[in-house]
Amino acid sequence: MARPVGDGAVSLTNARIVLPDGVRDGALHIAGGTIADGPAPGEVIDLAGRHVVPGFVDMHVHGGAGASYQLGNPDEAQRAASFHLAHGTTTTIASLVTGDPDELAAAVEGLAGLAADGVIAGVHLEGPYLARSRCGAHDPALLRDPDPAEFRRLVRLGRGHLRMITLAPELPGALDLVREAVDAGVIAAVGHTDGTGEAARAAFDAGARVATHLFNAMRPLHHREGGPVAAALNDPRVTVELINDGVHVEPAVARLVFAATPRVALITDAMAAAGMGDGDYRLGVMDVEVRGGRAILAGGTSIAGSTITMADAFRRAVTDAGQPIERAAEAASLTPARALGIDARVGSLEPGKDADLVVLDADLRVDWVMKRGRRV
Repeated sequence: MARPVGDGAVSLTNARIVLPDGVRDGALHIAGGTIADGPAPGEVIDLAGRHVVPGFVDMHVHGGAGASYQLGNPDEAQRAASFHLAHGTTTTIASLVTGDPDELAAAVEGLAGLAADGVIAGVHLEGPYLARSRCGAHDPALLRDPDPAEFRRLVRLGRGHLRMITLAPELPGALDLVREAVDAGVIAAVGHTDGTGEAARAAFDAGARVATHLFNAMRPLHHREGGPVAAALNDPRVTVELINDGVHVEPAVARLVFAATPRVALITDAMAAAGMGDGDYRLGVMDVEVRGGRAILAGGTSIAGSTITMADAFRRAVTDAGQPIERAAEAASLTPARALGIDARVGSLEPGKDADLVVLDADLRVDWVMKRGRRV
């Protein structure tokens, strides 16, 4: 078992290690919580037959282990983050669905404290500036047009930890809010949109750099009007999120996405039901039924997030979408880290970066996890 390495080093040997230039046999040395450049004295861990990949970076997740980020409750948020950490997610962005202004403000303020403590890496607002016709699992009664004053309040309460906001670019004032988000250091993402490709391209030109869960809750791809899907896939500035659970996007389509762009970021979009099994749950103010691992709004057909972990998304990228391990690792770690602007610290196994890594067995299932040089 690895020990804390603040005063020493851990050498992981005989494993297939995913490095920026591919997979090769070798040793990985951990010192002081970061990846060390070269051998150092310390504990040696034999990982023969296993894979070592960078810690997963989930830029879109609502909860897990029966807990949700929605209220900004520290105990619930800690439980959700700890659950996903045990499944390889060493960097978590806590996502909030649409709520009323005061609820969102309280949640952002509460989660900002956890981000300051390093439990999560920031906050993502999925809404409330979304298209009612593509609301998905968001309460349409709470959706509203972009409100600069509300957004500024949330930025202020986030204390530098508001990382991303998803909005529909066709709404009145949306492009101005994209520009304001960029100026505030918040990533703007296009999603839950019924807008045309032209509307999406205008948002990307204004500074939006992410397409939220591609295909889902957006105008579908059509050969005579590609819509936001084609706009995102064709824009070299844009990272596309992919919920690779076999429910939101079938494997054949996932393969097409991987072939179409190098900028695929695997996400979970997981809700509280992740890790909990079938039952009845809540997502924001909406009731959700989970049956056979599939989350659906109660009494309806809309998918309400997923129940997967990043380890599941990574494994499916290899086994179902046919991607090499190094490409799957990039999509689960480095690409989202780059999209979030934190790739100088996390996302790949390189000297000087945080010692965030996941050890996988021969079947690509999580054996153990290390965050900042400590085994969790």
